[in-house]
Amino acid sequence: MRIALMTNLDTIPRIHLATLPTPLEEAPRLAHSIGLSRLLIKRDDLTGLAGGGSKARKLEYEFTEIVRGGYDLVLTAGGIQSNHARMTAAAARKLGLEIKLVLGGPNFTLPAGNLLLDAVFDAEVRYLVDNDANDHLQVAMEQWAVELAASGHKPFIIPVGGSTAMGALGYVRAMHELSKQLTDDRVQIVIGVGSCATLAGTLLGARLFLPQARVIGISVSRTVAEIKSRTAGLVHACAALIDHPGDFSETDIESYADYYDEYGRITPAGTEAIRKSALLEGLLLDPIYTGKVMAGVIDLAARDILDRDLPVVFIHTGGLPIIFSFAHELGGALRCTRVPPAD
Repeated sequence: MRIALMTNLDTIPRIHLATLPTPLEEAPRLAHSIGLSRLLIKRDDLTGLAGGGSKARKLEYEFTEIVRGGYDLVLTAGGIQSNHARMTAAAARKLGLEIKLVLGGPNFTLPAGNLLLDAVFDAEVRYLVDNDANDHLQVAMEQWAVELAASGHKPFIIPVGGSTAMGALGYVRAMHELSKQLTDDRVQIVIGVGSCATLAGTLLGARLFLPQARVIGISVSRTVAEIKSRTAGLVHACAALIDHPGDFSETDIESYADYYDEYGRITPAGTEAIRKSALLEGLLLDPIYTGKVMAGVIDLAARDILDRDLPVVFIHTGGLPIIFSFAHELGGALRCTRVPPAD
């Protein structure tokens, strides 16, 4: 059955955007500090598109439909530091398409982090000040698409965060890739959860290719109830694309929402996880996504919710540019002695 499903997956067209496979690296010093027998980092921050990140896998499917459909312009939406928006902008430029972004969040003076890269890609942005609610972003994007269509364009909308069943196929394929890198599928896979499509693809892919794996989602923006409901729907829709029964229920989804305060806000535990990962492994995490996910790993291990004797696979979904928008919060750790010029 797995061979047939992989064949079905291979029949769905995708455009090459990511550098794959991404490495699977040991993190022994961090594992020892946390109290785990093994910690493996799946380096999806190294997918290569505009600084890398998990969204590249999903965009390979999304942009196939865009190119084949003859669209000339892409719209998407997210928060001020959206990795998805930055990588969608890069993919659009790579394929010769115009890019428009609807973003929201606190007001700003100069662009930094992902927003700076959005500017480098010359994305036109409509910014909702102090408003990054997904439904408001989606409505604003749809209204803009109507305007653009009226002016002669053929726009394509990618939903907030790229959360679609088609995009989730990118992580079904990622689990097949991971299965070939592991010698034993008795692992605990930990992944961040925002718009839920990455978790959906991971869950479905693990069921197909890593049947003994336990998948754990760490929320960066949603309640557990929201994650379970949204993810279950995406799993079913994704499974239908490859003719899998998709017999998933909300009870099959394990997630935790204890490690974020407010979407986009840095947390003390996340800051500590960022510093610990950097000091022990030279591994860079970000304040909005992966830092909070690693904070979850540390806490779940301390509470024995994670099995310390089974390897943990941390899916590093990227987010490096975000660090540079938190200079005030993270830069205070700089140890610097200023030496005056010699006479």
